[in-house]
Amino acid sequence: MIIPHARYVRVENKGKGRTLAAQARLADRFLSRMIGLLGRGSLPEGDGLVIAPGSSIHTFFMRFPIDVVFVSREGVVLKTAENVKPWRLAFSPRGTRYTIELPVGAIGASQTERSDRLEFSAA
Repeated sequence: MIIPHARYVRVENKGKGRTLAAQARLADRFLSRMIGLLGRGSLPEGDGLVIAPGSSIHTFFMRFPIDVVFVSREGVVLKTAENVKPWRLAFSPRGTRYTIELPVGAIGASQTERSDRLEFSAA
């Protein structure tokens, strides 16, 4: 699976007909991956951050909790972590290629779970 090279991407769970993020910022450079969501006061519904390549994440210095989805190169959900609070770690499973950070509740609302297949398109 290839993520479109666009500043923002749409993340969809096609099998369930649900959208995880209508407009997720793509962090595919060293600095954008390092900064991530730091400095933001919140993450509005429909927004997100796709880290590529991505792996384990931390929420040190963040001011709000997030949902996290770890995805393989093929777009298969390997693991989800809901309501990861500030000052925590979320470890990725082996094979993670993309890490998606979302507002709390996005995983539940989209009914996304392990083994689902996600699709990325330009937003």
